[in-house]
Amino acid sequence: MSERTSHPKGSLNTIRAALLAPLSLVFILSACNSSSRATTKSTINVVAAENEYGNIAQQIGGRYVNVTSIMSNPNTDPHDYEASPSIAGLIANAGLVIQNGLGYDSFINKLEGASPNNQRTNIDVQTLLGLANSTPNPHLWYKVSAMAKVAAAITQDLSDKDPSHKKYFLERERGFVASLAQINREILKFKETYHNIDVATTEPVSDYLLNTLGIHNLTPWPLQAAIMNGVDPSPEDVSIELNLLANHKVNIFIYNQQVTDSLTQSFISAAQKSHIPVVGVYETMPTPGYDYQTWMEAEIKALQNAITQKKSTSKLTFCRICCFERETLTFVKLRSTSLS
Repeated sequence: MSERTSHPKGSLNTIRAALLAPLSLVFILSACNSSSRATTKSTINVVAAENEYGNIAQQIGGRYVNVTSIMSNPNTDPHDYEASPSIAGLIANAGLVIQNGLGYDSFINKLEGASPNNQRTNIDVQTLLGLANSTPNPHLWYKVSAMAKVAAAITQDLSDKDPSHKKYFLERERGFVASLAQINREILKFKETYHNIDVATTEPVSDYLLNTLGIHNLTPWPLQAAIMNGVDPSPEDVSIELNLLANHKVNIFIYNQQVTDSLTQSFISAAQKSHIPVVGVYETMPTPGYDYQTWMEAEIKALQNAITQKKSTSKLTFCRICCFERETLTFVKLRSTSLS
């Protein structure tokens, strides 16, 4: 991660920072661990198909939302998810539903159709970004710059449902967008620092981020698509992948940490045999200890470590401290500005 900016100097700002520290802690806990937070009588029930979108909703809605994320287990394959009756009940009583689209979470549409509710609204990220159904890669949350649009849509919807707290939602949205700007600066710095980085992958989970970072994915698309969709890739594509690893044609091997099988393991073994660092990326946000921003920062850091230290990162570790640091600086800065 990039070096943090220190608090502004001066007695007035110092006093403000001290006064706002308890408020910052409340904000941190709501963003990083939504399960421990209290709600109010005007709480809006939000159901997110994926926990990364649920986390963004929690960061913006704060104490005025009750967020439930359906797919939130980083140790399972999201593609195998089957909705339960309890999820159907959550959807029926939701004020806002957030889904990815592109067929990734189509069970949401079926559940909504089974329980019509004219008070319930839906944010479909595919539709929000204007993407065609033919878009091949559904992992839209790795489009970091696009999450500002998601945040804006959530803020608008919550403000429409609870106009008395619109200012609160807008302020938290500004904090979220500010932290995205920090990540985008890290992405730009990465792209300017590291050149001619080639990787091989199992699936297109992080392809949007890799492209933004200026990293070239040499794995044939048909192989990525086949593994993503749970079908056997062609022997020709498997041979190409193994050749990339055996002949050191890539700097990093990247795999979906949540979906492994004998074929994936054979690729990992081939990378390790060739002393190519291996990085596991996540399809849903790892918990506990991460929010959307620190998750993306951790994925970028893992790639940096692979390039500069030849270090493998198969699993992200608990990250409460980095979440605490970012949220403290962002929230105190916002609040100090609003008091000026």
